Amino acid sequence: MRIIRDTLYLDPADRGAAAAIGNFDGVHLGHRSVIDAARYAAAHRSAPLGIMTFEPHPRAFFAPDAPPFRLMNPEARANELAKQDVEKLYEVPFNAALVALTPQEFAQAIIHDRLGLAHVVVGADFCFGKDRAGTASDLARFGADMGFGVTVAPMVKLEAGRVSSTAIRAALTDGRPRDAAAMLGHWHRIVGEVIRGDQRGRELGYPTANMSIAGLHPPKFGVYAVRVDIPDGPHKGRYDGAASIGVRPMFGENMPNCETFIFDFKGDLYGQHISVALVDYLRPELKFDGLPALITQMDADCARARDILADV
Repeated sequence: MRIIRDTLYLDPADRGAAAAIGNFDGVHLGHRSVIDAARYAAAHRSAPLGIMTFEPHPRAFFAPDAPPFRLMNPEARANELAKQDVEKLYEVPFNAALVALTPQEFAQAIIHDRLGLAHVVVGADFCFGKDRAGTASDLARFGADMGFGVTVAPMVKLEAGRVSSTAIRAALTDGRPRDAAAMLGHWHRIVGEVIRGDQRGRELGYPTANMSIAGLHPPKFGVYAVRVDIPDGPHKGRYDGAASIGVRPMFGENMPNCETFIFDFKGDLYGQHISVALVDYLRPELKFDGLPALITQMDADCARARDILADV
């Protein structure tokens, strides 16, 4: 998959795609329905399958001081879109100039002139342009005038209700990763670089791969059964493990992060990017009377995680 961030000076070979448009935070089942419609259009037109998204997320642009809300950082989103066989990922800069465009200007300047898209697919609730004044119907009308096709994909619903990033965030906040996975169509993952911590886990017999969750919607703090993917390097592969997400109340620290103990693993992962999938919530964060009690609980957590993951 080719990731295109400089959309002002597009290579002619990157024009002419059939692209789904949206933020695709989570790449959930609703998003995948839109992508599948774009896939059909791409095959029909013998065009590349593309995704047109925005960076930063519009919500972060309009409310930069709001609590973290993203389900995925750009790296995780790109990884998941690559699994959908997307060929061109257009990360259009979301800035004041883009916000000022009227719906018709957006269609003309961005979709037609800048990216040269042959066909676009949007969800039924898609809004665009200044003050979010443009609707999916408006986009279809502009496309007919400007020469690009438009498909409006229906909303996706499960028995529990409509699939949305908001509903997925709620499931994660409640410690329900399996419900989140049912809407996502895949496990919710924390993706990023393994950073150096204080190495307390090593001293306790539980060395962990530590990752920042800054900028991401925080799942319910506590301990999880997890599946870990190491995409490359000498330790490439998939592993089971247990992860603690939170502020480590035992040690009086308050910067939330993700600390993952990978079962049956020996090696150095510092600086490497890994993916940690949340499979099941085991328990909340606790503060123990001393290290022996903490270690006893960690033993129990890992044993339970192994049992759960053996059936997944």
